[in-house]
Amino acid sequence: MAATIMIVDDNENAVHMTARMLSGFGFEVMTALDGPNALAQLAERRPDCILLDIMMPRMSGLEVLARLQHDPATAAIPVILLTAKSQDEDVLAGYKDGAEYYLTKPCSSRDLVYAIRLVLGSLRSQAPNPPG
Repeated sequence: MAATIMIVDDNENAVHMTARMLSGFGFEVMTALDGPNALAQLAERRPDCILLDIMMPRMSGLEVLARLQHDPATAAIPVILLTAKSQDEDVLAGYKDGAEYYLTKPCSSRDLVYAIRLVLGSLRSQAPNPPG
């Protein structure tokens, strides 16, 4: 069964490109364009991993992460922060706030899939592979 990945980013083009790429690697994909929408979806369905942008209007990714961490129903979902914030203090804050992994944009599809497989504990032969 394919892992389900939720992408949360206010950049609609980035969400669609990332979703298409992850689908090509065999993942199921959920998307949300802001934090409140992501939290609403999580009340209905739980993904295996969340890709979360930090800089978003209405609710920052770090606010979303804090809510996820404080809700027993979502606290165990691994979160990968995928953001343009690349300063050392941003990375450290992301990990301190509970992220499992931190990637800076832009990143390669190889790096993103590696991070997902790493946090899911599926860096083995049965993990989704690219088509072809």
